[in-house]
Amino acid sequence: MYKRILLKLSGQSLAGKGEFGIDPTRVAGLASEIGEVARAGVELGIVVGGGNFFRGVAAAARQMDRVTADHMGMLATVINALALQDSLERQGIATRVMTAIEMRQVAEPYIRRRAMRHLDKGRVAIFAAGTSNPYFSTDTAAVLRALEIKAEVIAKGTRVDGVYDRDPLKEPGATLFREISYNDVLARALGVVDATAVAMCRDNQLPMIVFNLDTPGNILRMARGEQIGTVINGVQTPAGRL
Repeated sequence: MYKRILLKLSGQSLAGKGEFGIDPTRVAGLASEIGEVARAGVELGIVVGGGNFFRGVAAAARQMDRVTADHMGMLATVINALALQDSLERQGIATRVMTAIEMRQVAEPYIRRRAMRHLDKGRVAIFAAGTSNPYFSTDTAAVLRALEIKAEVIAKGTRVDGVYDRDPLKEPGATLFREISYNDVLARALGVVDATAVAMCRDNQLPMIVFNLDTPGNILRMARGEQIGTVINGVQTPAGRL
């Protein structure tokens, strides 16, 4: 069982089967699984994306100013963080939302020492608004927060079982890696994780687990250290595949 984990959730994971907005049933299901992990004594930081409301890169492609678009995307992550907090607290899990962009009426400003204190007290800390800087993905924000709070691992929940050599949603014959190095992910341009985030993990030797968030119980299995998904670490060659 890990002691401290940074869990990265996509905004779309909160939308359930829909393409937009928040599915309360899906959020409640995620909160239930996260609650199990918290009750097991694991200290949890969470970064959630905003793609179910607004995706900055896509908006930039539609001729919107990229900086403005990214700031709008950061605000979308705050909406998702508050929804997840509400669902966790309904289940009796003490939770704090901390934002990189100050909005004191709805959440605490992100202060590293305060975040560490919340985790030490067993509260789930949800980090919103990315890094407050444009041009940085929520994957990169998640790695930054993981390093700051001294998480043992960063875990990214996705719609697929891990890291593949090709997009499994488009190519059914794609091969799953059980373990792969940071450098191989970058060299192969395996886009399941933002390249900047992978490079930061490599430079700081922070392992990353990519796993299927849609499989019930996977968050707890990951927290227990069971072999699920793909581990991205400092191995020198691509390891075993399925």
